[in-house]
Amino acid sequence: MGLFAILSSTMSKNPVLKPFSLSLGTPTDLTGFVAAASTIPGILISLPAASLSDIYGRKKFLLAAGFVFASAPLLYLLITVWWQLIIVRFYHGFATAIFVPVAEASIAELFPAKRGERISFFSSATHVGRLIAPGLGGYILLVTTDNFHVLYLSVAVVGVTALIMGLSFLTGRKQPTVIQQGNTKEVARRLFRGWGTVARSRGVLVVSFVQACQYYAYGATEFFLAGYLPEVVHLDKFLTGVIVMSIIGVVIFARPYVGRFSDKFGRRIPILIGCVVSGLPLLAIPFVTDFWVLLLLVVVYGFGFAAVTASTPALISELVSKESIGTSMGFLDTIMDVGQTLGPVISGFILATNLQYYGVFPSLTFVLLFSCIVFALSGVAKARIR
Repeated sequence: MGLFAILSSTMSKNPVLKPFSLSLGTPTDLTGFVAAASTIPGILISLPAASLSDIYGRKKFLLAAGFVFASAPLLYLLITVWWQLIIVRFYHGFATAIFVPVAEASIAELFPAKRGERISFFSSATHVGRLIAPGLGGYILLVTTDNFHVLYLSVAVVGVTALIMGLSFLTGRKQPTVIQQGNTKEVARRLFRGWGTVARSRGVLVVSFVQACQYYAYGATEFFLAGYLPEVVHLDKFLTGVIVMSIIGVVIFARPYVGRFSDKFGRRIPILIGCVVSGLPLLAIPFVTDFWVLLLLVVVYGFGFAAVTASTPALISELVSKESIGTSMGFLDTIMDVGQTLGPVISGFILATNLQYYGVFPSLTFVLLFSCIVFALSGVAKARIR
């Protein structure tokens, strides 16, 4: 379900979103709003949706996300003016915002002894969808001579497939932990109590900070490598794509194995090593121009990123009670989205200084190593957790 869901949502924006928005006459200075519209729900709704799934059960929210994945692509067919695209993108963003943290919480409950491996396997499946989407979407546009309606019909087919797979899977499984529903005031009380508990947990805050730093660096690295490699190193588009996409390839392959390792030997070692391993290669990138060395550096970076992000969701689910697993996942994803949003923005200001790329990539190293120090000194996960 995760593979098809993320394939659908990614194909709706890459590579079609920009040309589609331009065909609608979107003002140049407002194209950023079109791109950002779908990311806003991730910050606004991930935590409330995941927290409510602690109360009402995961199934309802996974099906709601599936409905948005299936229905949103059809709305693109009705768009006639550019501002409608922003509204549809905003609606479409609710699908991923709800689906990912609730799915991770569900997996954490279904496989308490294998949380690292199984959550990582789910995450890798979503990355496969994210990896396939640009090529598949580009091919459809190529053979249909930029027929946007055919593209979004294809997106709808994939989204409906995700919903159907969710229906067949979920109806056969009893939800493991569903808190007895009460009246509205009781639900609100439990909701805010869960938020307060998570926000006061030092372990949850530290792990969320580490995750945010990882995605801060990942968002900036992915964005600025696409500019640095052709502008400074003078690589062609193909070799640039190979280097950038190799990060995702390493993450897809490595995450389940690192997750399994963390299940057996604890979360602390993969997180500490991953922070260092992901940080040091970024420090060297501005001083290297050889393709193979750059490829090696980003592969090492990808492994470090995978090591950390394979362990953090499982760890945070172990730092809270069973009744707050969804809340912890929603909190983690919200802070992660903030980090991924801030990374390119702040790095852009650094790029505008005299340091340029010599400042951008080393600054990311500093962020990652600082998060490593914070995690190490916090003492979180020193003991083997469950």
